[in-house]
Amino acid sequence: MLQKPSIDATLRALAEPRRREILGLLQAGEMTSGAVASHFDVTGPAISQHLKVLEEAQLIGVRRSGTKRLYRTKPGGLVELRGYLTDFWTASLRSLAAEAEAEERRSKHAGAN
Repeated sequence: MLQKPSIDATLRALAEPRRREILGLLQAGEMTSGAVASHFDVTGPAISQHLKVLEEAQLIGVRRSGTKRLYRTKPGGLVELRGYLTDFWTASLRSLAAEAEAEERRSKHAGAN
């Protein structure tokens, strides 16, 4: 059974701009590492390392077709991160709304004096 990657692993994988570009390329469909590498001015081994990091973070998957390894994005790869960000955003909005309401009460109270 595959272990679910941590949010930290996902963020580390996404922190590198080239990896985000690779994810963008793979959204269009499966590609070999050579096809991915053709979009960058770096070595094939460097791209292979980026693909490995993305795969370990479960942001991409790989399947074999003969001697080829075809990489693709995994639809659920960002689910946990998205949930975390949604929760964070919702909590921040609640805090902002509470502060705005408190400020409005302070303004009304100051105007009544």
